[in-house]
Amino acid sequence: MNLPKCDLRKCARIVAATLLLTLPFPARAVLGDSAASVLTDQARMKGTLRSVDRGAYVMHEITTTTGAVREFVSPGGAVFGVAWEGQFSPDFQQLLGPYYQQIQQAAAQQASEQQPRRRRGPVMVETPGIVFSQGGHMRSFHGQAYIPQLLPQGVQASDIR
Repeated sequence: MNLPKCDLRKCARIVAATLLLTLPFPARAVLGDSAASVLTDQARMKGTLRSVDRGAYVMHEITTTTGAVREFVSPGGAVFGVAWEGQFSPDFQQLLGPYYQQIQQAAAQQASEQQPRRRRGPVMVETPGIVFSQGGHMRSFHGQAYIPQLLPQGVQASDIR
């Protein structure tokens, strides 16, 4: 039987994608999670994946017809930051995972403390465990979130964009 030949990288991607689609684990790359779920995010968003090794981290960018999500992965394999831009806000529950509720509570508390209460404008939440910001307007949103304790040595918060 003659099987078609494929280069090592292509075969490795096929095997990794197959494993990711068949293993029973949460189907999302979230802050603090492992890098292995980036391919699952790509499939879920139906986007194209581009990865760039920046030395101190790897940036995985998933581009769709409505925008882009970038996931920043440390050398240890942990997602330490995410950034987005596009026509719509991303699924924050998917991107932030267990930090989603913490951000919601902190944002609600900040909104109740503001006098007078504003209805629009950028959102900035900074807690010891997570930093979140989002701005923009209809059909043009952008933002980022990161875990300060997981930032690799030599990486600045401003690198997450």
